[in-house]
Amino acid sequence: MPGGTALYFSCAVNKLDVNYVLVTALGAAEMEYVDYLRGKGIEVKVQPSAHTVIFENIYGENQDERTQNVLQIADTFTMEQLEDVEAKIFHLGPLLAGDFSTDLIKTLAAKGTIALDVQGYLRKVVNQKVYLTDWADKKNALQYIDVLKADVAELAALSGYDTVADGVKFLAGLGVKEAVITNGSRGSTIYSDDVFYEIPAYHPEMVVDATGCGDTYMAGYLYKRIKDFDLQQSGEFAAAMAGLKTMSPGPFVGTEAEVMKFLKDRSNN
Repeated sequence: MPGGTALYFSCAVNKLDVNYVLVTALGAAEMEYVDYLRGKGIEVKVQPSAHTVIFENIYGENQDERTQNVLQIADTFTMEQLEDVEAKIFHLGPLLAGDFSTDLIKTLAAKGTIALDVQGYLRKVVNQKVYLTDWADKKNALQYIDVLKADVAELAALSGYDTVADGVKFLAGLGVKEAVITNGSRGSTIYSDDVFYEIPAYHPEMVVDATGCGDTYMAGYLYKRIKDFDLQQSGEFAAAMAGLKTMSPGPFVGTEAEVMKFLKDRSNN
């Protein structure tokens, strides 16, 4: 099935009151998925690629844990593809380390706020299997990142620290303004200007599909931030949106009103 930030973030943010364009790279064989997104009213700019990134996700009984294989890799993004794209926020969702160069990040940072889901930079592919690794160019690149999203394992790999508190302070020291650290069903932590914001997880009655929760979370978070909500409010809305998403397979299909109702109901339980 289609997946990744291109699908899950796009479908989630498309339900919200904000202008959005997806810039993606994929092979000719998968162009049907672009048609699918455009059919939902999502504006899509396509960079033709020899291949589309193909992941194989394997979940155990615990949906917070998964193993991954990479079966195909797409071409690297170029600045030429983004020259005519103007935005207040550029949200980068690399699937693999080669998707965006540090030079491209630097150039985009001169045009707007940079948000990054760092997971792709921490993936090392060996014989198609995905292993967690460090980001070699992080010290050069992170100075341009305004909002960084990682889960707790990714934060440890990126920072070298075992605790979230030490890890996010390390990121701040390299220039990251807001660190958003997710921990699956155990909630999330946001760190900015020496303040920690603890965000609870909002659990549905049944978890059907956890794939894409991080992308859904970031769609809700960046939406609230661009609307000038504070970090606690933005995180709680994002967490509720991610929790609501897990109730059904595939991308988020709810509305802002449904997220707010879910948030209110779960906050009162």
